[in-house]
Amino acid sequence: METEGRYTLVGLLVLLVAALMTLAIVWLVGAADTIAYQNYSIYFKKQSLDGLAVGGPVKMRGIDVGTVADFDFVNGREEAVAVIARVDADLDIHQGAVAYVKRNLVTGIAAIEIVNGPQTAPVLQLTAGERYPVIAEGSSDIEKVAVTVSKLADSGAEIMEKMNRVLSEDNLRALSQALANLNTLSGQLAADKDGLKDVLVGIREASEEFRIASASIGQATTRVEGSLVGVANNADIALKQAVITLDKLQRDASQISANIQQLSDTGTLEMARLSSEVRTTSDALTTTGQRLSDPRAILFGPAKQQLGPGEKLP
Repeated sequence: METEGRYTLVGLLVLLVAALMTLAIVWLVGAADTIAYQNYSIYFKKQSLDGLAVGGPVKMRGIDVGTVADFDFVNGREEAVAVIARVDADLDIHQGAVAYVKRNLVTGIAAIEIVNGPQTAPVLQLTAGERYPVIAEGSSDIEKVAVTVSKLADSGAEIMEKMNRVLSEDNLRALSQALANLNTLSGQLAADKDGLKDVLVGIREASEEFRIASASIGQATTRVEGSLVGVANNADIALKQAVITLDKLQRDASQISANIQQLSDTGTLEMARLSSEVRTTSDALTTTGQRLSDPRAILFGPAKQQLGPGEKLP
């Protein structure tokens, strides 16, 4: 009985220790899930997830910052694959962050690489309809290389097509003809070296004459410029003298006009006085004439019927 009781006590102790260990593990796992990590959703539409596994590393700048918690297809997102990345809660993921699949070319094992957004940007927040904050899909290095290689291939094909057009039979025939013509021309030039030398001498002499003519033209231009400056100065002096003469003539004309006006006024007065004197003299001559026409009246005096000065007939 004592042995069975001892076994029973040991069994209870073992069960109690196992239960405590289970509770401790559950508590640690739960605390780790709720405190130590922050989950993010990443929707991959363009990149292949070959080599990615649950528990795979999530890195930032080559440093492990979390693990892949889960991934699965998502309906309604063009067959996108949703990857749940469990990232260290102490690491802030900012808006503008992107994630892409980085694959080891030797082993083929894939990891999630996160490129964080600007530090000045706000931290990613949970959006409506999502379970976790969403990190946008980026472009992997392999994808960039593939795009570049594709562009290079297209450019190479285009270059080859253009080369084929350039090196067509017609163009090759024309090129051969041009080379033949060039060969003929070079042969003719070699055969006519003396004539070519004469041409070069003529060109040199013409260049020398042109240089001399240019110098002469420059000197003539300088002389003409000096003459024009002298003419301009003389014209300026003559113009100033003409202005002075015209001013003097204007003053003289004004003085003459004033003198003529004064003379005219004086002449008018003299003419009026002379006219009055002529009129008086005329009246006197008329009276004298009348008296001389009647000698009797001069000798015997006026008749009784003759009117006196100032008298009128009734």
